[in-house]
Amino acid sequence: MPRLNPPELDNMSDHQRRIYDAIASGPRGKVRGPLAIWLHRAGLAEHAQALGQYCRYDSSLSPRLSELAILTMAAWWEASFEWWAHHPIAVKAGLDATVAEQIRVGDEPVFSQPDESVVYRFVRALLQKRRVEDALYQEAIEVLGTDSVVDLVGVAGYYTLISMTINVFDIGPPDGSTVSFAR
Repeated sequence: MPRLNPPELDNMSDHQRRIYDAIASGPRGKVRGPLAIWLHRAGLAEHAQALGQYCRYDSSLSPRLSELAILTMAAWWEASFEWWAHHPIAVKAGLDATVAEQIRVGDEPVFSQPDESVVYRFVRALLQKRRVEDALYQEAIEVLGTDSVVDLVGVAGYYTLISMTINVFDIGPPDGSTVSFAR
């Protein structure tokens, strides 16, 4: 049970309703999870959803790589809602389901594509060391390009906010399922 429910649609301010409508009519198609909680603070919801729109739909990262980064963040933060929401998207985007499962259970994933290995190692370095060593940075620039490295850092930052929101407010998958993680 979440600690905080989304604001009731009938009780939203004009600002909240404007943001709600923008999210619902956009590519996400619905307002749920952290976005729904952020509506308690319309300014936060407005700007966070705009950043999320960029990170998910407009960045230079391919959906396969973006979703890999998101699943890596979800597993690190043990954010069940995020895993539930993004696992099917990641597999549909071309991420090997076996790799996703290895990430979920905390095993070292075996990648067949160098760009996936770089994304995973880059995000994990950010999480574990709070920085990226020079050699990995240079490899990421060579494999992904500067634009994608900048966007990868943005995705990692945005999904840190998402994961913190999920964990603080106990937002689980809406279908009642559970996702377990191991580190």
